[in-house]
Amino acid sequence: MKVTIKLFAFFRESRFKIENRDLEKGTTVGNIVDVLGIDRKEIGVLMINSRHTTLETELSENDILAIFPVIGGG
Repeated sequence: MKVTIKLFAFFRESRFKIENRDLEKGTTVGNIVDVLGIDRKEIGVLMINSRHTTLETELSENDILAIFPVIGGG
């Protein structure tokens, strides 16, 4: 199945901004995070098709997964 992955802020460093991937059916958001080498503790927001999601959610054909880091400030 084809899925679009969008990374934001420092998650783009040494990776990509947007990438289309062919994935096996049953692939979860957590699988993608792990393959990309993103520390789960650094994730602030996960979205599929502009809706909040979790690491356990399975991706579907033509989904758009967006991964945002925790944002700090003061």
